[in-house]
Amino acid sequence: MQNIYLDNAATTPIRQEVIDEMVGVMQSEYGNPSSTHGIGRSSKAIIETARKTIANYLHCNAQEIVFISTATEATNWILRSAVKDFGVKRIITSKVEHHATLYSILALQSEFGIQTEYLTVDADGALDYERLVSLLSAEVKTIVSLMHVNNETGLINDINRIGAMCHQAKALFHCDTVQSIGKTELDLQQLPIDFVVASAHKFHGPKGIGFAFVRKNLVLQPMIFGGEQEKGWRAGTEAVHQIAGMAKALALSYDHLAEERNYISDLKAYCLKQLQSAFSEVKVNGKDTFYNILNILLPFSPEKTAMILFNLDMKGIAVSRGSACQSGSIKPSHVLAQMLPDEDLKKPSLRISFSHYNTKEEINYFVETLKNI
Repeated sequence: MQNIYLDNAATTPIRQEVIDEMVGVMQSEYGNPSSTHGIGRSSKAIIETARKTIANYLHCNAQEIVFISTATEATNWILRSAVKDFGVKRIITSKVEHHATLYSILALQSEFGIQTEYLTVDADGALDYERLVSLLSAEVKTIVSLMHVNNETGLINDINRIGAMCHQAKALFHCDTVQSIGKTELDLQQLPIDFVVASAHKFHGPKGIGFAFVRKNLVLQPMIFGGEQEKGWRAGTEAVHQIAGMAKALALSYDHLAEERNYISDLKAYCLKQLQSAFSEVKVNGKDTFYNILNILLPFSPEKTAMILFNLDMKGIAVSRGSACQSGSIKPSHVLAQMLPDEDLKKPSLRISFSHYNTKEEINYFVETLKNI
């Protein structure tokens, strides 16, 4: 039985070049980066070279890049610090954000009584920008937390427009770019964004390492206390091999971006065409979505919803109903709940997410398997 992986929004296979890079570092660069001797300085040099590499591709200052374990960690840290250290009294977000954002905000509401405003989305998943303008007109110290690309539907928010609104209103802007970093160009020198978060495993790098962009002159308080690593913001000996692997993965992603984006875009279009040919009533959840994510509503009976992933998995096909962070839940997707009527919400929706490793032959097998279900 072949294994077909169509869940790249959950995580991506590590590129072989990244594995080779990490193995090389683990074999030869074992020094503690905080040590002052030559072996330690060599490890430190790898970290700082990685920081410069990432900053170069994102057009920002290397000192604005902070290494963290996951984007979830960074989001928790940034939102909490905004409330505790910057005097933020209100958070504006949407109900289709990742749970790392939504649950962080709920914790801040409980602990600090922070005011929270949720933007709605329409049936296509588009954000209510007019309400954002209205909310920002109030003179309240605010941070806006809105993602770039939705991890379930692939809906794209206009982060340049959002950032401009925020800065005009003197509000901070935190953006979850987990699904877009490494998959589209981002110029952080030009984009009016204060905080960006990313995880390496979303762009063919290792798990357990990511980074945050914190715009210069914004001084956060430490998330972990101890040593002076990461400007004292995140104490603890750095995972040198993971940092090196992340930088290598990001560099490869951007160096091959044009060809891989074209290939994946064509593959997504092919998949949709095959699905529409097999199921005339298939619907796409969302409009004008990101090129590697396709979320579909299948014209199957609600009774098949619970078992569809199991049946696909038995055939060696990996897809999902939504975020991997809640894949064990039988509840409907909180994202689709904001977009679909109750009748459609009961029917099976699938998130199919592609990488350059996928093929049309895999798509054909996937569609044939769905037809048999």
